[in-house]
Amino acid sequence: MSEEILVNVTPRETRVAVVENGMLQELHIERGWRRGVVGNIYKGKVQRVMPGMQAAFVEVGLERAAFLHANDIVKPAPVAGAEGEDSTLPPAPTRPIVELVREGQELVVQVVKDPIGSKGARLTTQLSIPSRYLVLLPQSRVIGVSARIEDEAERARLKGIVTELAGGGHGYIVRTNAEGQPAEALAEDIAYLSRAWALVEARVREQPVGSCVYEDLSLPLRAVRDLMRRDVEKVKVDSRETCEKLRAFAAQFMPGLAEKIEHYGGARPIFDLYGVEDEIQRALEKEVPLKSGGYLVIDQTEAMTTIDVNTGSYLGQRNLEETVYRTNLEAAQAVARQLRLRNLGGIIIIDFIDMHDPEHRRQVLRTLEKSLARDHARTTVYDFSPLGLVEMTRKRTVESLERQLCEPCHECGGRGTLKTPETVTYEIFREITRAVRQFDAARLLVIASPKVVARITEEESAAVAELEEFLGKSIRFQADDQYLQEQFDVVLL
Repeated sequence: MSEEILVNVTPRETRVAVVENGMLQELHIERGWRRGVVGNIYKGKVQRVMPGMQAAFVEVGLERAAFLHANDIVKPAPVAGAEGEDSTLPPAPTRPIVELVREGQELVVQVVKDPIGSKGARLTTQLSIPSRYLVLLPQSRVIGVSARIEDEAERARLKGIVTELAGGGHGYIVRTNAEGQPAEALAEDIAYLSRAWALVEARVREQPVGSCVYEDLSLPLRAVRDLMRRDVEKVKVDSRETCEKLRAFAAQFMPGLAEKIEHYGGARPIFDLYGVEDEIQRALEKEVPLKSGGYLVIDQTEAMTTIDVNTGSYLGQRNLEETVYRTNLEAAQAVARQLRLRNLGGIIIIDFIDMHDPEHRRQVLRTLEKSLARDHARTTVYDFSPLGLVEMTRKRTVESLERQLCEPCHECGGRGTLKTPETVTYEIFREITRAVRQFDAARLLVIASPKVVARITEEESAAVAELEEFLGKSIRFQADDQYLQEQFDVVLL
């Protein structure tokens, strides 16, 4: 399988595309103004201790002093099985803040919450550095495994591998996406984290107070860290400066992979060259055509995502059952790709076309599971329900592609449908009757969208005449391009 990573860099937006066999599989987007400081580690100095608040304000070089509570200084009791920084809740401090820190004291702290409004960032002294499969806990020696890895044999296997590789030096949390990974992949992560932590320690010694000694990686660097494996053929970057940064990063933390990173200097935009821009536009559509002539219909709601499979124009060559089976097999592969591409998470319901043959159902389910194997997010697939539906879950990482790139329609309010001009027309007639009964006016002016006014004056002219005669009032209609289809005003003159 041929896999390439494309990096498109502009001043305010960076996009990373994962392309397999010429087809876009994943898209990651980072916009400059949204980048926060969560995860960054700073060399700070206690500016002020507040005994009444059990907290201190620490100068870390940000616009405002950051907030450090006593609870975030005391080491929490480890709880095996949680994920990342959510793994433990610190217990109540055993000592008052004045016994834990003093004004002028230097501290190494990590941001756990971005500055909001007039409030500064929230800090902790419990440091952690994430990698693809692990989270390094440099101040601990505990090895924990994500609670979302439920198989006890797998939990024991992962814990045993990491315990042996760590050698009692530092603590680690095994992240959910480590499930099923070989020891070699975990060893690479531990080597990367060891080098990253050694660099942090060196910077703490050398850098002045207020310096950032570890910054959570930008999107291109995260892509190299999380997505680049030995089976990736090339990483192509359309920014020479970013390309050099990625090469330096890979040379430092991933020896042997740096030569795969190359600068793309072609005249044609890199995403256009690979057809990525067109794929992004198609990924925002509800319908996904299949090569066979069938299609998927994808609906994303707050509660879940539903995917409906249809045969469309595909008639098959043998019989209906064979047609349905072939369409469902193709749909299973397409569904797996769309989940990654659109970054859909949470509960997902797939309505395959009904199949009577149990072996066909097993094969479709097996195809879906096999196609999901390359997904970086954790997925769980359940068997066909009595209603013929496949229920599955996919771990949420960031917002879906649609919600990153789009906002609810201003005209329909996010419903996805509009009232017809006919419906709006009769609402206007009811509102006219209501207004005349409430207020005294000789004439009325109705302002609405051109489409609605055109329907009233052309197709409902007889109804308007009857209404004028019934109410004894003159009614005039005015089209306004600024009015949406469902908007209108009844003005008394």
